[in-house]
Amino acid sequence: MTHRAPDTTGPLAGVRVLDLTSVIMGPVCTQILADYGATVVKIEPPDGDVMRHAGNKRAPGMGSMFLHANQGKSSVVLDLKQEEDVRTLREMLPGFDVLVHNVRPQAMRRLGLDEAAVRGLNPSIIYVELTGYAEGGPLHGRAAYDDVIQAQTGLAELFSRQTGGAPQYVPTLIADRVTGLTAAHATIAALFARKSTGHGDTVRVSMFETMAAFVLADHLGGASFEPSAGAMGYSRLLTPHRKPYRTRDGYIAAVVYNDKHWKSFFEAIDDLATFERDSRFQTAPARAENYDVIYGHLSQVMLTRTTDAWVALLEAADIPCARVNRVEDLLEDAQLRAVGFFDQRDFGDGGQRRIVSRFRSPAARNNLATPAPMLGQSAGELEE
Repeated sequence: MTHRAPDTTGPLAGVRVLDLTSVIMGPVCTQILADYGATVVKIEPPDGDVMRHAGNKRAPGMGSMFLHANQGKSSVVLDLKQEEDVRTLREMLPGFDVLVHNVRPQAMRRLGLDEAAVRGLNPSIIYVELTGYAEGGPLHGRAAYDDVIQAQTGLAELFSRQTGGAPQYVPTLIADRVTGLTAAHATIAALFARKSTGHGDTVRVSMFETMAAFVLADHLGGASFEPSAGAMGYSRLLTPHRKPYRTRDGYIAAVVYNDKHWKSFFEAIDDLATFERDSRFQTAPARAENYDVIYGHLSQVMLTRTTDAWVALLEAADIPCARVNRVEDLLEDAQLRAVGFFDQRDFGDGGQRRIVSRFRSPAARNNLATPAPMLGQSAGELEE
C-alpha cells in the first residue's frame, strides 16, 4: 500500500510521518514536523480526534483547537478495534520514516504496534512514544492531562507561593505544548542521527518528566547543590511584585533588569538620588538579594503615571515594556500584521480561517500551509 505525498519543501521534505496521536501533545509534535516539510498522515478513529469538537467551529468536527494543532496533515480513518484496519496500518508502516503515537504502551502492545513489532516491519523507522510518565516508574502507563501535570510538577503551587492565594493552572495547555515541542526536536535529532548510522532510533518523551525539568530549571535553586545551598525557588520569579504593574489608569509590563536599565529608569523619573543612595538597586548581586524590595518600589512608582505616559517614558529610556493586551488585541497587533503572522484565506468549508504562522526561516516550508484536514478527507490517497 502506498500513499501519494503532496509537494512540499523544507528540510524535512521527503520524510514521511505516520501520526497516531490525538488531543494536543502529540499533534503539536507532528504539526511541527509538517511545518518543516514532512508528509504527515494522521490516522483517526471513525469519530475522529476528540479535539475536533473543542473550541468554536464553523463546520462540524472542525473546532478551533483541532485546527491549530493539525494543519499541514492528511487524515485517514482506520478503526483500530477492527483487525482488518490494524492489518492495513501494519501494511503502511514500511513506507514511513517516523511513527509517532501517544497511545498507552499497553494498548500498543495489544495492537501489535509496540516498538519491537514495528521495527520488525521497518527496521529503520524512528519510533516516537509520547506518554504521561516515563517507563520504569510506578506511574508509567497511567493517563495524564495538562492540569494534572501542572499540579504534579509544582507549577500550580508556585502561584500560591507567589501570591499567597490558592494554587492555579496556567491558562494555556503549557504541559501538552512544551512536551510536543520537546518531542519534535528529539525526533528531528533522531532523523539526523539516522543519516550517519543508518539505524532507526526510539524516542520516548513523557509529560511529567519533561515538565519537571522545565519547572526545576528555574526553581531547583539551593537543591542544585549537596549539601543544599538554600531554599528551592527563584526569588525573582516568586516575588509577589512580579506581575503587570498597575498604572494610574490601567496596567503595564516593564522589565527594569540590568545596571543600565535601573540607572536609566531613575534618571527618567528624575529621581537619580534614590538610585545613588540605595545600593540595592545598583548591581546584579545586590538586586538578586532584594527582589521584593526593588520590585515593590517599582509597583509604587508605576501608580504615579498613566499607561500611555509610562510607555513613552520607558521606550525613550530603552527599557523593555508593553501594554497588557487582551488576546483579542493580537488580531490587530501592528507587529503581527506587518510580518504576515496570520495567513487569512477562505478554505471553502463555511467561513474564512486564520492560520497562525509559527516559523519564519528558510528552514520552514516556504509555501502556504494547508489547513487542518476534514475527517478522512485523504482516504483516496491510499492505493492498493
